[in-house]
Amino acid sequence: MTATDPGLTALAQSWCALSLLHGRIEAHIERALQAKHDLSVREYSLLDVLSRQHNGPGGHLQMKQVADAVVLSQSATTRLVTRLEDRALLSRYICDTDRRGIYTDVTEAGLALLTEARPTNDGALRAALDEAAKNPELAPLVRTVEELRIPSPA
Repeated sequence: MTATDPGLTALAQSWCALSLLHGRIEAHIERALQAKHDLSVREYSLLDVLSRQHNGPGGHLQMKQVADAVVLSQSATTRLVTRLEDRALLSRYICDTDRRGIYTDVTEAGLALLTEARPTNDGALRAALDEAAKNPELAPLVRTVEELRIPSPA
């Protein structure tokens, strides 16, 4: 395959369309969450991921797992966690069985804010998808997103 190969060009164009859709959705959700809840998309995502933890073996996420879940570097995740910890939306603690492990939990205030922000996130997502569906290049991607059936985490 060469750089001018039609298959590669089509693949690159598809990737650009997917990237454009993602960027538009994220920007739309970001504006809504910031305006109504003083939360960024990443902060919301972190609270959401951490809220799905449970007590017991394997129920808490270490910082590396958190970084993987929110698709950030470990250093960026640490800064994000620190910001939310400073706002009393989450807390960190040392693992009982491995003193090197640091876990993170959402506080009651964090859960309350997440519950309040979830309809804003979902509404902004719906609005962004509806707007993107008007664009002929993005419409097939919107349909694909709408048809995906990802199992909910337990």
